[in-house]
Amino acid sequence: MSPHFQRPSNLDELQDVLGLHFSWPALLIQALTHPSYVNEQPGSDEDDNQRLEFLGDAILSFIVGDWLYNHYPASREGELTSLRASIVRTESLAEVAGWLGLGEMMRFGRGEKANGGSERPANLCAAFEALIGAVYLDSGIEHVRKWLWMLLDSHADQIEAHRLARDSKSTLQELVQFKLKVTPVYSILRTSGPDHAKRFTAVVSINGAVWGQGSGYSKQAAEQAAAAAALIYQEEQGIFQ
Repeated sequence: MSPHFQRPSNLDELQDVLGLHFSWPALLIQALTHPSYVNEQPGSDEDDNQRLEFLGDAILSFIVGDWLYNHYPASREGELTSLRASIVRTESLAEVAGWLGLGEMMRFGRGEKANGGSERPANLCAAFEALIGAVYLDSGIEHVRKWLWMLLDSHADQIEAHRLARDSKSTLQELVQFKLKVTPVYSILRTSGPDHAKRFTAVVSINGAVWGQGSGYSKQAAEQAAAAAALIYQEEQGIFQ
């Protein structure tokens, strides 16, 4: 479960929420500046957050990889790569940016703001990555590493659950293909929640019969949870005994 923060109403409050205090606040402002805002300021020398986003994306990928390497010493390259991809995907970063309150503090052009720009996953993800780039330029790589490791540590249980769920999906497919010579079929039953934190519910069927149901913040996570439920179901029913 994500932490609940008081929503910031200004940059000072946002820095308190983040636990980050900038020596150069202009970097934080730039990280929160959508290109649409700059486009509506003719003659302005302000920069949008795209360059910071590029920098932050590279730093984020490296530090998340470092965290996973240290926390999963027995995991092979393929599993580590999959876990990193699940952490740095747009939807995951948008969710974190949402509960940190970045969306409300971003600067948008009138059209983007009117069209819900503060809740768009792509905008929230970009702001989070730009924030990482801004912290790096303001305080250096070790400060970024310490802050990101704190965030990752606070979500360690969710990351581990995701890892186990991925194993469950592979296990189910191998078991069913070996025993029944068929492949599990996954389908999305329903979706719920706002765009920046949409939740999916999936079911997995074997030979037309539903074996498991699960939910997650992506279609794949929901399918993995459904696979875990199916493994429990087949054990309880003694299907392969």
